[in-house]
Amino acid sequence: MHNNVCIITGAGRGIGRATAVELDCLGWRLVLVSRTVGELRATAALCRQAVTLVADVTNSGDVQGIIDSAIVEYGRIDAAVNCAGMAPSVPIATMTDDQFQQTLQTNLAHIFYMTRALWPQFKRQKGGVIVNISSLASRDPFNGFGAYAAAKAGVNLFSLVAAREGKEHNIRVHVVAPGAVETKMLRDFCPETVIPRDQTLDPSAVAKVIAQLVAGDLVHTSGEVIYVHK
Repeated sequence: MHNNVCIITGAGRGIGRATAVELDCLGWRLVLVSRTVGELRATAALCRQAVTLVADVTNSGDVQGIIDSAIVEYGRIDAAVNCAGMAPSVPIATMTDDQFQQTLQTNLAHIFYMTRALWPQFKRQKGGVIVNISSLASRDPFNGFGAYAAAKAGVNLFSLVAAREGKEHNIRVHVVAPGAVETKMLRDFCPETVIPRDQTLDPSAVAKVIAQLVAGDLVHTSGEVIYVHK
């Protein structure tokens, strides 16, 4: 896999950073995407072959720019792992329009933008892999997770349709839906008194599953949701 190229959104920390480290160990060349320069540089420092792109994946123009830049840099794209996300905990009665829209844009629309932008390149190459990060919340959400759970459930079904549409072009689309993962996003709304550390997954455990999907070890799970939790 030493010539293969993978784009990772949300690569600055958490599951995205762990995935970058995992794929780097397997010899992948990486395009690391985040909105935060410092976090991107920290992730890139852990990898041997990585370029960084500061972009807003909720903007379709930025997403097209990511694809174009990856092709200019490496000449091809073999996989994309969509880790960018946000998980505000806001009751439905007090959620604002902006909070709802931003949650859907970050967790769901960005996956649509990435998939649409990747499709022509994957068709030209006669194949490619997309791994979308969903959540256990897509089937069993906390109170306050109305928008987040709806977005992640949308990821599950959007990915199923994409997998079916991609089959004739040798394009696989997988979904990984973790439970509680020890990340900043989790701890921003959930203290250890609610979910202790011994009940959370390390991001590296999720990254190992993602790597199996990207590498093709779980080739026959295209379109399926793989739940990973303790």
